[in-house]
Amino acid sequence: MGRPLLVATTNAGKLREVTLALADLIAPGCPAPMTLISLRDVQEAPPLPEDEDTFRGNAVLKATEWSRIVQGLALADDSGLCVDALGGGPGVRSARYGGPKLDDAGRCRRLLEELKDLPDPRRGAQFECALALADRGRVVETFEGIVRGRILTAPRGENGFGYDPVFYYDPAGLTFAEMPIAAKSAVSHRGQALSQLREYFLGHPALFAV
Repeated sequence: MGRPLLVATTNAGKLREVTLALADLIAPGCPAPMTLISLRDVQEAPPLPEDEDTFRGNAVLKATEWSRIVQGLALADDSGLCVDALGGGPGVRSARYGGPKLDDAGRCRRLLEELKDLPDPRRGAQFECALALADRGRVVETFEGIVRGRILTAPRGENGFGYDPVFYYDPAGLTFAEMPIAAKSAVSHRGQALSQLREYFLGHPALFAV
């Protein structure tokens, strides 16, 4: 087996997307297949601040710190929704938008309330994602993805997580929450960044040599 890769998240949806993107690299038949673990597998996982001004900054902060804690490879993500009419907000505060008491559905309702009087042409938005890969406290590489869409006036769909039910992706004619995970991952912000990560792994097999 190759070296384990810590995916520094407790978010089941994010972990599912990473696992899908790297499926051929973790398959038993792959030479020196990598093993994915998450923060759920790490005892007494300490909370880390996400106080940088950019997605990349937060991803790098988390990846480098977690790679020190586990003394190995760590992959961290920071992502969020940037709404044109909100000046790019909620942005890096997407997961904390509206306060700590709100869940995903509550944050979606809060967003729709803020945008309720806006006509469709002014409801443009984009999801942004930054991934950082670190090894024992050193940044190895970063990867980024962006996907444009618009915010609907009501949620649609049962798949996905976060703001997926209100984010409409015009080329598919669906919200991200209406798309199967494989279809969403092929075009999403995180899917783009993960595709770059996968290509990086394929070009650097020594990373996983034991």
